[in-house]
Amino acid sequence: MTDDLAMADTALITGASSGIGEALADCFAAAGMALVLVARRTDKLEALARRLRGEHDVKVTVLGADLSQPNAPQALSQQIRRRRITIDILVNNAGVLVQGGFAEMQTADHRAMIDLNIAGLTAMLTEFVPGMKKRGYGRVLNVASIAAFQPVPSLATYAATKAYVLSLSESLSEELRDTGVTVTALCPGITATPMLELASDANDRLSRLPGVLVSDVHAVAAEGFAACMRGDAVLVPGVLNRAAMVAGRAIPKWLLRRIAGVVTRQIR
Repeated sequence: MTDDLAMADTALITGASSGIGEALADCFAAAGMALVLVARRTDKLEALARRLRGEHDVKVTVLGADLSQPNAPQALSQQIRRRRITIDILVNNAGVLVQGGFAEMQTADHRAMIDLNIAGLTAMLTEFVPGMKKRGYGRVLNVASIAAFQPVPSLATYAATKAYVLSLSESLSEELRDTGVTVTALCPGITATPMLELASDANDRLSRLPGVLVSDVHAVAAEGFAACMRGDAVLVPGVLNRAAMVAGRAIPKWLLRRIAGVVTRQIR
């Protein structure tokens, strides 16, 4: 895809009301792209849309959807088609995190993560990737996590859902090679977002994490945007996170599990 074509693209961003999604919306709008912003609540999206229109003079469409619901991605896709909008870039950012020991968490907590992080994301891909492939161009940015690379006790289900996102993204990146469609997995580490704030409220020890371990949300989004436009298969933003990912892949699995267990027990 050429730079000129990219400037005319329309990007659909889920979970755009705050955090990495909002920061990514800034990146795509700054590049001159039209936006379709999606989240469960539209009040924050409307405020964001007004700001982006004013700052970047781009077209912004706001749509409400709870993508954890089985038929929501299909309904969203139909709504977009009725508006005669073609989605060139799909950003699957919507996700949920619940921290805690597996046995202490409710079934509903596990289901919430699986329904949105896995089922919702996959359904969005099935709705929009075939059209991209047929047209011969498109980009997908799936927001995973550095937790996708290793087991994370106390975040067991969340890490497992992000491992799914990473594996699916890498598979599709290769499967769609030479079709004009690229798939990128963005795997951020701990990032200063409302999701981290909620987790910190539930666990005071998280609020005492050293600042060097917490990434700036705008820096993460900027790296993710650039990787998406380049068509990179996987992007781990931040030098420390990349070093941790490489080290994690070199350490034997049994030892990695033990280390993860020791670390996570310190913050439980």
